[in-house]
Amino acid sequence: MSVTFPFQLSPAPAPVSPEYQVLIFADVGGLEDYYALFQHFGFGGTAASWAEHLETIVEEHCPALLDEMEFTESGTAFVAYVSSPALADQFLACVLPYFGTLPQLRKYLSQADPDDFFQ
Repeated sequence: MSVTFPFQLSPAPAPVSPEYQVLIFADVGGLEDYYALFQHFGFGGTAASWAEHLETIVEEHCPALLDEMEFTESGTAFVAYVSSPALADQFLACVLPYFGTLPQLRKYLSQADPDDFFQ
């Protein structure tokens, strides 16, 4: 998969569990337009908020992928670990239709209920 924005991929750094070889991340703190859109619809827009929304999207559209991933956040970055580049591609194929552009994110957030999320 060539277009990954707003996500980036890299080899998982040590001492991450050997089962996770690929790191998927987004510098949420540097995506002010995304943050403003989250805020506009009543969501936090923080890395924890991204993790919660992305996990929800994966659970709804690619539930088997949840067993292959670990979601977290680190400071202002959303972080997920997967065991292979193929699984990273599956994750991106699942979430980019919702997070890939601001209009896509606007459509997704406009249909999401803030009461269903903690962040």
